[in-house]
Amino acid sequence: NHVSTGDLLRAEIKKASALGKKIQDLIGNGQLVDDQTVLDLLQANINLAKGEYIFDGFPRTEVQATMLDKQIIKKAKAVAIYLDVSLDELVSRIVNRRTCGGCNEIYNLINKPPKKEGVCDLCGKGLVHRKDDNKETVQNRMDVFKEQIDPILAYYEAKGMLKKVDASINPGTTFKQIRKIVES
Repeated sequence: NHVSTGDLLRAEIKKASALGKKIQDLIGNGQLVDDQTVLDLLQANINLAKGEYIFDGFPRTEVQATMLDKQIIKKAKAVAIYLDVSLDELVSRIVNRRTCGGCNEIYNLINKPPKKEGVCDLCGKGLVHRKDDNKETVQNRMDVFKEQIDPILAYYEAKGMLKKVDASINPGTTFKQIRKIVES
């Protein structure tokens, strides 16, 4: 089961709750949502006893990593996979990302464009360019990420849980590397 903290946060925003509005303001400014809010959303949406999960975009801080281990992972088998890719490549991928408004299929205008511009190949609905997928917001997110990633990598390295994958290559090869790690 794939759990994207970004998807969980966007779902909360879509509910138009007070929490969703707070999250929208933070994300719109390229800031991170506080640790406990993200953890509460995760706990409400997963059950480790009923399956295996891949957390996408989480943890983002050492505090989140510790909280995740204590409150959710506990004694379950876990591995931390770091997708290593240059900042320039990340910016290009995110700025050129488009998402289907119907089925949420993800496209990239450079390396996975739709067959017909602006239209999903799978369901025919229109593609959306997220408001926060702009160079300035991406740069802000990457600046925050760079400040916080080293302690997280050190945390998981010390626990013997860290695996690094070269994500600068094509998505298919990257996926095969991840699958090999997860299945071992």
